[in-house]
Amino acid sequence: MSTSDEVREIALALPETTEKEAWAMPTFRVGGKMFLTLPDDQTSMAVRCPKEERDELVLAEPEKFWVAGHEAPFAWVRVRLAALDDADELRAIVVDSWRQAAPPGLLKDHPGLLPPT
Repeated sequence: MSTSDEVREIALALPETTEKEAWAMPTFRVGGKMFLTLPDDQTSMAVRCPKEERDELVLAEPEKFWVAGHEAPFAWVRVRLAALDDADELRAIVVDSWRQAAPPGLLKDHPGLLPPT
């Protein structure tokens, strides 16, 4: 089972990531853009996800992914930490969200964090 401590460790290991408290919860940012939050009791995380992909994820794996009502208009999805398969899946989700928020120059400087082509 993945934990909020593991989420924090993975997120903060990514280049130029900062943690900031907002809305009474930890949020993680790169280049000033938020890419991850640990809402509520920190048993889930919210990450950036294009709406088309988000809807597919929720339909395919509703035990892992869902959309909070207030986040529906935005490109975010919630992830149940306990439902993740392993640390590799957790890392892949966090890194993908980071990539969506990272400035292009930072992505260029860290090609190892880009998805395989």
